[in-house]
Amino acid sequence: MENLEDLKIMAEQWSYQGIEYLQKIPPTQLYAAVGVLLFTTILLLLSIRLVRRTKSNTVLLSGLSGSGKTVLFYQLRDGSSHQGTVTSMEPNEGTFVLHSKNAKKGKIKPVHLVDVPGHSRLRPKLEEFLPQAAAIVFVVDALEFLPNCRAASEYLYDILTNANVVKKKVPVLLCCNKTDKLTAHTKEFIRKQMEKEIEKLRASRSAVSTADIANDFTIGIEGEVFSFSHCCNKVTVAEASGLNGETVQVQDFIREYIKP
Repeated sequence: MENLEDLKIMAEQWSYQGIEYLQKIPPTQLYAAVGVLLFTTILLLLSIRLVRRTKSNTVLLSGLSGSGKTVLFYQLRDGSSHQGTVTSMEPNEGTFVLHSKNAKKGKIKPVHLVDVPGHSRLRPKLEEFLPQAAAIVFVVDALEFLPNCRAASEYLYDILTNANVVKKKVPVLLCCNKTDKLTAHTKEFIRKQMEKEIEKLRASRSAVSTADIANDFTIGIEGEVFSFSHCCNKVTVAEASGLNGETVQVQDFIREYIKP
């Protein structure tokens, strides 16, 4: 109780001293100080609102050449497959509201969608867009998965260990495309196989000196078998069929991270 009384007395003394100090300040200086404080507060609030408004709406479509990224791009843009497979040598990009028959009413934020070429010589193009990425859709051909498993896993590993992706914790969707085909592999099978391949990559690349490794970060938990759940950013798996227009899971993923 004595401590509380002492604190109360000290608080009263400080308040009296503060009032006396303010009374000694000329009114013009006091008004100027208050004006500066208000101006600074307004600028701070405006800056916060501006940062929120300028949050990136860029989503990248990446993956090996032939995985069906470009068909997905057109399906998301206007609901058309544009006559099937198209090999992209330059990025396809556009800003639009996702095409959907089940579009939700209300505010819908346009998405800046970029289809990055999957050819190995053109992958540096991805580096140009990663700093602006709010989310990444990594497309895998579920029909021709096994012959391309190693290459797709290496490409995804490079994305997951990229500095921009790690530092910003950019969410990644592993999109298993062409799952409507009878002989297509399931998303669970693809996830497990890619986790195994990435585990092998972790082991082989950790044995190489850091000077020879192009990646910025390592992934996984030391001493444990790799799982996508070990990544610092969220990695989810979904199914799609670009040719048939089955893109609901991809759209849901994009809308989760691109909000009005």
